[in-house]
Amino acid sequence: MSGILLALGLSCAAAAAQDAIALQVDTAQPGAKIDRHIFGQFMEQLGTQIYNGVWVGPHSKIPNVHGIRKDVVAALRELHVPDVRWPGGCYADQYHWRDGVGKTRTTRINTSWGDVLDTNAFGTDEYFDFLRQIGAQAYISVNLGSGTVEEAADWLEYMTADKPTTLAKQRAANGHPAPYKVAFLGLGNESWDCGGLMTPTEYTARMRRFARFVNNLNPAEKMAKIAVGPGGPDTDWTDAVMSTWQKRHGWSFDIDGMSLHSYTVFDGWPPHMPSTDFGKKEYAEVLKETLKMNGLLDQQSAEMDKYDPEKKISLVVDEWGTWLAPMPGSNPHFLQQQNSLRDAILAALNLNIFARHADRVRAANIAQMVNVLQAMILTDGPKMLLTPTYHVFKMYVPFQDSTFLPVSYDAGSYTFENFTLPRVDVLAAKTKDGKIAVSLTNIDPDKPAEFTVSLPGVSAGTAHGQVLAAPHVDSVNTFTAPNTVAPKPMTAQVSDGKLTVTLPPASVTVLTVD
Repeated sequence: MSGILLALGLSCAAAAAQDAIALQVDTAQPGAKIDRHIFGQFMEQLGTQIYNGVWVGPHSKIPNVHGIRKDVVAALRELHVPDVRWPGGCYADQYHWRDGVGKTRTTRINTSWGDVLDTNAFGTDEYFDFLRQIGAQAYISVNLGSGTVEEAADWLEYMTADKPTTLAKQRAANGHPAPYKVAFLGLGNESWDCGGLMTPTEYTARMRRFARFVNNLNPAEKMAKIAVGPGGPDTDWTDAVMSTWQKRHGWSFDIDGMSLHSYTVFDGWPPHMPSTDFGKKEYAEVLKETLKMNGLLDQQSAEMDKYDPEKKISLVVDEWGTWLAPMPGSNPHFLQQQNSLRDAILAALNLNIFARHADRVRAANIAQMVNVLQAMILTDGPKMLLTPTYHVFKMYVPFQDSTFLPVSYDAGSYTFENFTLPRVDVLAAKTKDGKIAVSLTNIDPDKPAEFTVSLPGVSAGTAHGQVLAAPHVDSVNTFTAPNTVAPKPMTAQVSDGKLTVTLPPASVTVLTVD
């Protein structure tokens, strides 16, 4: 076992006093593929996410490539980001793509987020340049709310046409002769709310037309179309989308996925739950709330099974994460919040839940990437820091495109006042290169947890990885103290088919067994 406990000020005697948690990894019964797109990101034209967070312009003193921050790109490349959803969010259904291409851009008011001016300096070509720099695929949300089918079809032609159409020539004139690749196409956003206040019947009627006529014009590339799904436990919306898909005829239209949006502790406007200076009650309350994601996925998956028992249609959780009170002094419409150790544990719990539903959940996008909600990165002028959630996503890279392995264990319980949670949460998988990856989350903020992991077929070996912990559950990284919550290396030995480690309170650990 590594010296991580000593580094965190924990005594071995206190650790040994805890009951060991026995884990049995079933390497003989592999489950579904944990698709790398479960680790997707979301970037909306909102607050300081794009402007100053990603885009500073080519003439900025902040180091950049074609106007895109070099420090942000370098950090995101470490996450192996599979895809980035853009331009929204609520903003998607007011976005008109022609405003953001060419030398002359159209300035508009962003009525979705704070009525600020949007110069459209960051548009389609800049988005694809950003994707190229970080090595990610495109997830485009088209304007189904205030836009037309023709406008959306033209946008796909501009992006994907591999023949010399007028719009393809316009793309080439803007410096991009080769067609872009669009991996995912969102057919609107939250059409039950900010995307148009539609009924399920209204949406499915409109969705059918977009799904039929808005197409990828590069036949060599596969593009998945994602219909708008519910924003929680509503199954009426799910039924409408799935029955519409089931009743399609021939080449009338098709979809490949349905979205689901679910935030943790969104309690009206403005939210009251603080992102800093909270205690164990708020820690337990938020984690108790986020664990409802498991039941929500069970419910929606079961509803989809009625129409699609073969699970052809993916459930895409393309907005998830914490929605907390905005930071004091910030524009409340910019949704800027801090990111604590609690957020890191919350991210691990949700990623584990997605992995356990990998037979249906094949993509997810945390909200959001830079400076907004549960962000990976925070910036302030030329300064940049990595959040605790960033570190969890980086630690989980071995799980991308891995194969789920069942784990048997007694999670126990942690109780604070009226809140009872499992004491621990575990995920195991076989990585692409044949190793075994194990994530061990100790939810208990007071006690260390000793794990004994049985690994059939692995008699001896070495486990390498990292553990993420901090002095307090509300510990955060700041520009003056950017490493308060940062992972530390860990090494442990496998002996007689067992791996034994003792991990600090309120921590996330990922180990890969050679």
